[in-house]
Amino acid sequence: MGHIDTARGEAPATARTPRILYREARCQDGADQAEVFHHAVMQGAMGHYELSAREAWAAVLPREGSAWVARQALYTTLVATCDGRCVAFLELDEPRDYVESLYVWPSLARRGIGSALLGHAERLLRERGAERMSIDASLVMADGLERKGWARVREEWVERGGQRLQRRHLEKPLALRDA
Repeated sequence: MGHIDTARGEAPATARTPRILYREARCQDGADQAEVFHHAVMQGAMGHYELSAREAWAAVLPREGSAWVARQALYTTLVATCDGRCVAFLELDEPRDYVESLYVWPSLARRGIGSALLGHAERLLRERGAERMSIDASLVMADGLERKGWARVREEWVERGGQRLQRRHLEKPLALRDA
């Protein structure tokens, strides 16, 4: 996929504007993915889900890198890195044209990192001829995705460890761009 520098502004990247690079995941990203997932759920979703629901959600996957490395074999995994560390990732189920997961480190949320990962996933799907992509979005990101052109197909409830969590199934058409 190559590195894409998205630091904002004309000046060199500062502590306020981290230099983010995007690439496909590597085995060594697994441990960071586990931490990004855990913190995105436990901290990033605080305003949308109760503690018991977040704990059940976070317990779905082990907090160890090997579980995430194994998932890299199942999904096309794109990561955003800062100073060589994975700070966000997206898992793409290409045969289904489906975003399996998207998580961003909480302190870096709302800076366009997740949107950039979705843009890269959209490009991959469009290149292989997909006409639309879909995601089951948590309440953390559903409204933002809808504002960016994703259409709500249905509201859903998913069970995690005895807890019911609300989410939305969204779709986005992938109109081919003129060359």
